[in-house]
Amino acid sequence: MQVRTSYPYTDDILSQYKEIIGKDFQGYRNHVTRMLNFCHYLLPDISEQESMKLQIAAAFHDIALWTHDRVDYLVPSYQECQRYLERNDLKELNEEIQIIIDMHHLLSEYQGPFAKLTETFRKADLVDFSLGLIKNGVDPKFISDVKTHLPNAGFHFTLMRFSLIQLTRKPWDPMPMLRTKNIYKK
Repeated sequence: MQVRTSYPYTDDILSQYKEIIGKDFQGYRNHVTRMLNFCHYLLPDISEQESMKLQIAAAFHDIALWTHDRVDYLVPSYQECQRYLERNDLKELNEEIQIIIDMHHLLSEYQGPFAKLTETFRKADLVDFSLGLIKNGVDPKFISDVKTHLPNAGFHFTLMRFSLIQLTRKPWDPMPMLRTKNIYKK
């Protein structure tokens, strides 16, 4: 599989947040693009519509780290996405993309509505978050190629910076974005 360094929906969305994301922009863009490569690897027969959904979800999945300056970012991230979907006449995608974003830090396998894309997205994010240590079915050679074409650019340092900020704000809740159970039923 060929590494892609660009996804049109994602790039268009992220360009609108470049100023807000600031110095972290390249790191976040590369994280999102790496994730999408892993999603497409895990779903080799992905349709254009499914790819579009994943691209939109990927662009927004962590965006509230910057737009809301907070580590409990899942709800404001998908709310930001909902505004985008409304502005672009894509409201019919709202529920599915909300679940994809909301469940991407679920600690166990996601089983529920829209499981195909949600579980793929969760796995792909974990591959990238773990720096490829957790492979989730992605070939190690492909992970290496993706990382070569789309370097980290400080993304994991950014995550550590936000985590330290969270520890100073709410030391009793250091990882509020984690999901221990699925709230969406089949």
